[in-house]
Amino acid sequence: MKLAFSSIMFGEMPFEEVCQRAAKLSFEAIDIWPPFGKCRHLDDVVKRLGPEGLKELLANHKLRLGSFSVYNAGFPRYAEFIGKFGGGVVVRESAYGKFEPTDLTARMESFFEKLKPQIEQAAQAKVRLAIENHGDALLSTPDSFKAFLDLNPDPRNVGIALAPYHLQSIKASVEDVIATCGAQLVFFYAWQNAPDFQQLPGHGPTDFTPWLKALAKIGYANYVNPFMHGEVVPEELSAAMAKACDYLKQCHAKALAS
Repeated sequence: MKLAFSSIMFGEMPFEEVCQRAAKLSFEAIDIWPPFGKCRHLDDVVKRLGPEGLKELLANHKLRLGSFSVYNAGFPRYAEFIGKFGGGVVVRESAYGKFEPTDLTARMESFFEKLKPQIEQAAQAKVRLAIENHGDALLSTPDSFKAFLDLNPDPRNVGIALAPYHLQSIKASVEDVIATCGAQLVFFYAWQNAPDFQQLPGHGPTDFTPWLKALAKIGYANYVNPFMHGEVVPEELSAAMAKACDYLKQCHAKALAS
């Protein structure tokens, strides 16, 4: 199990300090976020560091690039930079709104048709787009995951970013969705539907062992991102994240032993 840290959780800090703290917490990689709330890390990296500067900074802290999250900002805005960096996983949303189950196939086909230019950019930039599930979004229900997998026109360059938080909000089985995703799962938030620090592994009520066991069954080899949203005191988050990482490692050991 490889752990990555999402920079949004230290959103107001300079990116160099985020890397320093992530390395101190023994994370192996970093997920760099775009403008989101008070976070501006990806834009800062693009403008101030450039591809080579980012490589140097990560190397100095013995971190790898886990992923680039683009969300509202959009992949095209960063495609050239990411290509020059050498590519990687890029996390983005599907389409927001209310979708009737009877319209699911047609809406998913339309989503992929509109995504074609970005899929072409992804191929050129050595990127695999990871589409995240969300509440009130096209990719949200177990049936929508099945439609996504059936209709995905280019699994080499497009996959899924899974957020259990949103599956729990509709009482869907996270393990079943992981099994459904299979090889098309390329990003995983270790994130539960609970308030405040309880969103983190080992803090809220969810047992993460079945999730990690399900990931092992599909041969998931990408990063696991312990995650939460919310503005918190950095020192408190560091302590909470250390506990979350220890907990995940214990769950992982149990998952492999069972």
